[in-house]
Amino acid sequence: MSDLNTAMIEKYRSNFLKEVEANVEEGEWVKMCMQCGVCSGSCPLGKHWDHPPQEIFMMIRANKREEVLSTDSMWMCTSCYNCIARCPRGLPITHIMHGLAVYSKRLGLTQKKQPTAEFSQIFWDNLMKKGRVNELKLGLSMYFKDGFGQGVKNAMANQKLGQNMMKAKRMNAMEFFGGHSVKDLSGFQNMVKKAQEIEEGNLKDAK
Repeated sequence: MSDLNTAMIEKYRSNFLKEVEANVEEGEWVKMCMQCGVCSGSCPLGKHWDHPPQEIFMMIRANKREEVLSTDSMWMCTSCYNCIARCPRGLPITHIMHGLAVYSKRLGLTQKKQPTAEFSQIFWDNLMKKGRVNELKLGLSMYFKDGFGQGVKNAMANQKLGQNMMKAKRMNAMEFFGGHSVKDLSGFQNMVKKAQEIEEGNLKDAK
């Protein structure tokens, strides 16, 4: 490719596309989308998306930063990988969707009360306390996230399920009082903290 062609491509490459390429997992693949729509047609939840994958890629190219990062479309991805398996260009669409969701969350642009984002945060907080997930406390945190009254209703509605899980030894009520921890919890937490510091440093220019 000549220097002139390279210069022309760079001229019409949106600032948001560059931002996505630099900060979103697998973001450098966005420019390879040829807008065939196979990903959107293959998605089992496609009709529930405000913007299907190929439309999100088009919006990124069109520099529609706020619209992309504030939509909850990418949070709808269930990681079924139909889109990746069928994409004629082999784009890692699932990874890009998750990458956009994470980037939106870190910039504080995710919609409030977005269910998947809420669950992800509760799961993360649970994991960081002991280095592994306490499933009993995770479930209780989800039940009571909208207040004590609603939490009691949720718990009562799932009472039989909980009892059956305890009978099958799939859940231990004693986990509520502590739970198992990884051997080197402080080492685990310090490792994650360092990784977060590196990520935050990479995001400073994007905010």
